[in-house]
Amino acid sequence: MNLKPIQLFDTESSTFTYILATQAGGEAVLIDPVDEHWERDLEHLRRLDLKLAYVLETHAHADHVTSAGKLRELTGAKAAVPSGCGIPPADVQLNDGDVIRFGGEEILVLHTPGHTAGSMSYVWRNNVFTGDTLLINGCGRTDFQSGSADALFDSVTKKLFSLPDDMLMWPGHDYKGQVVSTIGWEKQHNARLAKRSREEFVQLMAELDLPKPKRIDVAVPANQNLGLPHSA
Repeated sequence: MNLKPIQLFDTESSTFTYILATQAGGEAVLIDPVDEHWERDLEHLRRLDLKLAYVLETHAHADHVTSAGKLRELTGAKAAVPSGCGIPPADVQLNDGDVIRFGGEEILVLHTPGHTAGSMSYVWRNNVFTGDTLLINGCGRTDFQSGSADALFDSVTKKLFSLPDDMLMWPGHDYKGQVVSTIGWEKQHNARLAKRSREEFVQLMAELDLPKPKRIDVAVPANQNLGLPHSA
Protein backbone atom coordinates (compact mmCIF):
# COMPACT_ATOMS: atom_id res chain seq x y z
CA MET A 1 0.00 0.00 0.00
CA ASN A 2 1.50 3.32 -1.10
CA LEU A 3 -0.73 6.24 -0.20
CA LYS A 4 -0.68 9.45 -2.20
CA PRO A 5 -1.14 12.71 -0.28
CA ILE A 6 -4.66 12.85 1.13
CA GLN A 7 -6.08 16.32 0.49
CA LEU A 8 -8.84 17.67 2.75
CA PHE A 9 -10.64 21.01 2.44
CA ASP A 10 -12.15 23.69 4.67
CA THR A 11 -14.85 25.58 2.77
CA GLU A 12 -14.90 28.54 5.18
CA SER A 13 -11.26 29.55 4.59
CA SER A 14 -10.58 27.54 1.40
CA THR A 15 -7.72 25.87 3.26
CA PHE A 16 -6.22 22.52 2.26
CA THR A 17 -5.06 20.10 4.95
CA TYR A 18 -2.84 17.17 3.94
CA ILE A 19 -2.22 13.72 5.38
CA LEU A 20 1.04 12.07 4.32
CA ALA A 21 1.56 8.35 4.88
CA THR A 22 2.77 5.33 2.92
CA GLN A 23 1.15 2.32 4.53
CA ALA A 24 -1.75 1.35 6.73
CA GLY A 25 -0.60 0.76 10.27
CA GLY A 26 2.31 3.17 9.83
CA GLU A 27 3.08 6.73 10.83
CA ALA A 28 1.53 9.83 9.30
CA VAL A 29 2.09 13.57 9.11
CA LEU A 30 -0.62 16.25 8.97
CA ILE A 31 0.05 19.60 7.29
CA ASP A 32 -1.99 22.72 8.17
CA PRO A 33 -4.95 21.30 10.10
CA VAL A 34 -8.01 23.52 10.76
CA ASP A 35 -9.62 23.72 14.20
CA GLU A 36 -13.16 22.94 13.07
CA HIS A 37 -12.04 19.66 11.46
CA TRP A 38 -9.93 17.93 14.10
CA GLU A 39 -12.50 15.14 14.46
CA ARG A 40 -12.63 14.59 10.69
CA ASP A 41 -8.85 14.40 10.51
CA LEU A 42 -8.63 11.90 13.38
CA GLU A 43 -11.31 9.76 11.72
CA HIS A 44 -9.24 9.55 8.53
CA LEU A 45 -6.22 8.48 10.57
CA ARG A 46 -8.27 5.84 12.42
CA ARG A 47 -9.77 4.47 9.23
CA LEU A 48 -6.33 3.99 7.72
CA ASP A 49 -4.84 2.73 11.01
CA LEU A 50 -2.27 5.52 11.03
CA LYS A 51 -0.34 6.89 14.02
CA LEU A 52 0.15 10.65 13.84
CA ALA A 53 3.86 11.44 14.24
CA TYR A 54 3.97 15.17 13.37
CA VAL A 55 1.67 18.11 12.78
CA LEU A 56 3.36 20.63 10.47
CA GLU A 57 2.45 24.26 9.92
CA THR A 58 3.56 26.14 6.80
CA HIS A 59 3.21 29.47 8.66
CA ALA A 60 1.11 31.24 11.32
CA HIS A 61 -2.17 31.51 9.42
CA ALA A 62 -4.33 34.65 9.36
CA ASP A 63 -7.58 33.17 8.01
CA HIS A 64 -8.21 30.13 10.22
CA VAL A 65 -7.17 28.68 13.57
CA THR A 66 -5.05 25.55 13.64
CA SER A 67 -5.91 22.39 15.57
CA ALA A 68 -2.22 21.48 16.00
CA GLY A 69 -2.25 21.88 19.78
CA LYS A 70 -5.41 19.83 20.21
CA LEU A 71 -4.16 17.08 17.92
CA ARG A 72 -0.89 16.97 19.83
CA GLU A 73 -2.78 16.55 23.10
CA LEU A 74 -4.98 13.78 21.71
CA THR A 75 -2.36 11.78 19.80
CA GLY A 76 1.05 12.52 21.29
CA ALA A 77 2.27 13.81 17.91
CA LYS A 78 4.95 16.51 17.81
CA ALA A 79 4.06 19.99 16.54
CA ALA A 80 6.71 21.25 14.11
CA VAL A 81 6.63 24.87 12.94
CA PRO A 82 8.74 27.37 10.99
CA SER A 83 11.27 28.93 13.37
CA GLY A 84 10.55 32.44 12.06
CA CYS A 85 6.81 32.44 12.79
CA GLY A 86 6.80 33.10 16.53
CA ILE A 87 5.11 29.87 17.68
CA PRO A 88 7.02 29.13 20.93
CA PRO A 89 4.94 26.21 22.29
CA ALA A 90 5.79 23.93 19.36
CA ASP A 91 7.97 20.86 19.95
CA VAL A 92 10.20 21.50 16.94
CA GLN A 93 11.33 24.81 15.44
CA LEU A 94 12.18 24.14 11.80
CA ASN A 95 14.94 25.76 9.75
CA ASP A 96 15.84 25.67 6.08
CA GLY A 97 17.30 22.32 5.05
CA ASP A 98 15.99 20.39 8.06
CA VAL A 99 14.71 16.86 7.43
CA ILE A 100 11.63 15.47 9.21
CA ARG A 101 11.66 11.68 9.50
CA PHE A 102 8.58 9.51 10.03
CA GLY A 103 7.90 5.85 9.30
CA GLY A 104 10.98 5.45 7.12
CA GLU A 105 10.05 8.57 5.11
CA GLU A 106 11.76 11.96 4.85
CA ILE A 107 10.35 15.46 4.37
CA LEU A 108 12.75 18.22 3.32
CA VAL A 109 12.08 21.65 4.84
CA LEU A 110 12.48 24.69 2.56
CA HIS A 111 12.35 28.21 3.98
CA THR A 112 10.23 30.14 1.46
CA PRO A 113 9.56 33.59 2.98
CA GLY A 114 7.44 36.27 1.36
CA HIS A 115 3.86 35.62 2.41
CA THR A 116 5.26 35.75 5.95
CA ALA A 117 8.90 36.01 7.01
CA GLY A 118 8.91 32.46 8.37
CA SER A 119 6.90 30.63 5.71
CA MET A 120 8.04 27.08 4.88
CA SER A 121 7.39 24.61 2.07
CA TYR A 122 7.74 20.85 2.48
CA VAL A 123 9.08 18.38 -0.09
CA TRP A 124 8.02 14.72 0.21
CA ARG A 125 8.79 12.24 -2.56
CA ASN A 126 7.65 13.94 -5.79
CA ASN A 127 5.38 16.40 -3.99
CA VAL A 128 5.88 19.91 -2.64
CA PHE A 129 3.45 21.50 -0.20
CA THR A 130 3.81 25.23 -0.71
CA GLY A 131 1.45 26.74 1.87
CA ASP A 132 0.58 30.29 0.85
CA THR A 133 3.90 30.94 -0.89
CA LEU A 134 2.87 29.50 -4.26
CA LEU A 135 -0.77 28.91 -5.18
CA ILE A 136 -2.18 27.39 -8.35
CA ASN A 137 -1.87 30.17 -10.94
CA GLY A 138 -1.16 32.67 -8.17
CA CYS A 139 0.64 33.30 -4.89
CA GLY A 140 -0.04 34.42 -1.35
CA ARG A 141 -0.40 38.11 -0.50
CA THR A 142 2.64 39.95 0.84
CA ASP A 143 1.14 43.03 2.49
CA PHE A 144 0.97 41.97 6.16
CA GLN A 145 2.61 39.67 8.77
CA SER A 146 6.16 40.65 7.77
CA GLY A 147 5.35 39.89 4.14
CA SER A 148 7.71 40.87 1.32
CA ALA A 149 7.08 40.70 -2.41
CA ASP A 150 10.86 40.76 -2.97
CA ALA A 151 11.35 37.76 -0.69
CA LEU A 152 8.44 35.86 -2.24
CA PHE A 153 9.83 36.40 -5.74
CA ASP A 154 13.14 34.85 -4.64
CA SER A 155 11.44 31.99 -2.78
CA VAL A 156 9.46 30.99 -5.83
CA THR A 157 11.90 31.67 -8.66
CA LYS A 158 15.09 30.50 -6.93
CA LYS A 159 13.82 27.71 -4.67
CA LEU A 160 10.46 26.32 -5.76
CA PHE A 161 11.04 26.74 -9.50
CA SER A 162 14.36 24.90 -9.16
CA LEU A 163 12.49 21.73 -8.18
CA PRO A 164 11.79 19.14 -10.92
CA ASP A 165 9.18 20.23 -13.47
CA ASP A 166 7.12 17.07 -12.92
CA MET A 167 6.93 17.55 -9.15
CA LEU A 168 3.33 17.87 -7.97
CA MET A 169 2.58 21.21 -6.29
CA TRP A 170 -0.03 21.13 -3.51
CA PRO A 171 -1.09 24.63 -2.35
CA GLY A 172 -2.28 25.80 1.05
CA HIS A 173 -5.44 27.31 -0.43
CA ASP A 174 -7.49 27.40 -3.59
CA TYR A 175 -10.49 29.59 -4.32
CA LYS A 176 -11.42 28.25 -7.77
CA GLY A 177 -11.93 24.51 -7.29
CA GLN A 178 -8.39 23.54 -8.36
CA VAL A 179 -6.57 20.92 -6.31
CA VAL A 180 -3.04 20.28 -7.64
CA SER A 181 -0.56 21.59 -10.19
CA THR A 182 3.04 20.92 -11.20
CA ILE A 183 6.16 23.02 -10.78
CA GLY A 184 6.63 22.99 -14.56
CA TRP A 185 3.12 24.34 -15.23
CA GLU A 186 3.53 27.12 -12.69
CA LYS A 187 6.91 28.11 -14.13
CA GLN A 188 5.34 28.50 -17.57
CA HIS A 189 1.87 29.82 -16.78
CA ASN A 190 1.51 31.24 -13.23
CA ALA A 191 -0.41 34.49 -13.74
CA ARG A 192 1.58 36.44 -11.17
CA LEU A 193 5.08 35.02 -11.49
CA ALA A 194 5.71 33.41 -14.88
CA LYS A 195 7.74 35.56 -17.27
CA ARG A 196 7.68 38.60 -14.95
CA SER A 197 10.69 40.56 -13.77
CA ARG A 198 11.19 41.20 -10.08
CA GLU A 199 10.20 44.83 -10.56
CA GLU A 200 6.98 43.91 -12.38
CA PHE A 201 6.05 41.40 -9.69
CA VAL A 202 6.73 43.81 -6.79
CA GLN A 203 4.62 46.49 -8.49
CA LEU A 204 1.79 44.01 -9.17
CA MET A 205 1.70 42.92 -5.53
CA ALA A 206 1.80 46.52 -4.28
CA GLU A 207 -1.28 47.38 -6.36
CA LEU A 208 -3.53 44.47 -5.26
CA ASP A 209 -5.25 46.48 -2.49
CA LEU A 210 -6.76 43.39 -0.82
CA PRO A 211 -9.14 43.55 2.17
CA LYS A 212 -7.79 42.52 5.57
CA PRO A 213 -8.52 38.84 6.37
CA LYS A 214 -11.68 38.67 8.49
CA ARG A 215 -10.19 36.51 11.23
CA ILE A 216 -6.62 37.86 11.36
CA ASP A 217 -6.91 39.51 14.79
CA VAL A 218 -8.11 36.24 16.34
CA ALA A 219 -6.30 33.71 14.15
CA VAL A 220 -2.69 34.91 14.34
CA PRO A 221 -2.44 35.09 18.17
CA ALA A 222 -4.27 31.75 18.44
CA ASN A 223 -1.96 30.11 15.91
CA GLN A 224 1.11 31.38 17.73
CA ASN A 225 -0.15 29.18 20.59
CA LEU A 226 -0.90 26.17 18.31
CA GLY A 227 -4.60 27.06 18.35
CA LEU A 228 -4.95 26.53 22.10
CA PRO A 229 -6.40 29.11 24.53
CA HIS A 230 -3.55 31.25 25.87
CA SER A 231 -4.15 29.93 29.37
CA ALA A 232 -3.37 26.43 28.10
